[in-house]
Amino acid sequence: MKCLSCYLRKAFLHSIIGNQCSIAKVVIPFGDDMRAGLLNDAVEYSPLQGFIVMEGVMDLYGVVAHFDQDTELYIKQVWKELSDNAVSRYAEEVQDRRPHITIAGYDSDVDIDKFISDFDCFYESKKQLSITLNSIGTFLNSGIVFLAPVPSQEFLTFHANYHHFFEKYRMNAESQYLPNIWIPHCTIANRLNDENLKEAMVYCTKRIETLHATINEITVIKAIYENGKCIKSPSIYTKALRFV
Repeated sequence: MKCLSCYLRKAFLHSIIGNQCSIAKVVIPFGDDMRAGLLNDAVEYSPLQGFIVMEGVMDLYGVVAHFDQDTELYIKQVWKELSDNAVSRYAEEVQDRRPHITIAGYDSDVDIDKFISDFDCFYESKKQLSITLNSIGTFLNSGIVFLAPVPSQEFLTFHANYHHFFEKYRMNAESQYLPNIWIPHCTIANRLNDENLKEAMVYCTKRIETLHATINEITVIKAIYENGKCIKSPSIYTKALRFV
């Protein structure tokens, strides 16, 4: 297997001169190189772009679903317990991080002002959505543990309708969030080595109960990356969903 540096040499460098931003992107095969890169920060698993290698500073945008207060506090408590037990520092890595399910992601070239205007219009009269979070999972060779919702028809339609409306932004969209590809999840822990992955899976399976949650708001966030790591993810526009 080729070393990580071999893949880095083949990276695609995309520079945004006006914002003095750059990103080196490359698809890296799953395996030892992927795991090593994730653990030493050479590779980042972005909630907006998947597995990428980055240099410099850049911004990405995401559309995320937030939960009712009780569910949010419950998940934050699990984050804290994993941190207290030195398993994962997911909750502390990024300023402004909240439990969420990502609906869509966009690169920095998207016309964000126009997008927010369309976003406001689309969610003007949308209703809150009830979901059930009742399974724990991971992505292959990612060192990530997530909480997954039941993929009900109502939830999948909620997601598909969004992407149908925002089809004109598809050229800026991150493909892993498109219909028929999307794997809805709420990240619980990341950057886990083999030992911590096992510990997190066992702990979360026993600790977390089935959660009957409500998606009560949809938010546009700005994920700010510096030296290959997301350091902030502030909300830049939030739309509360209509109470049913």
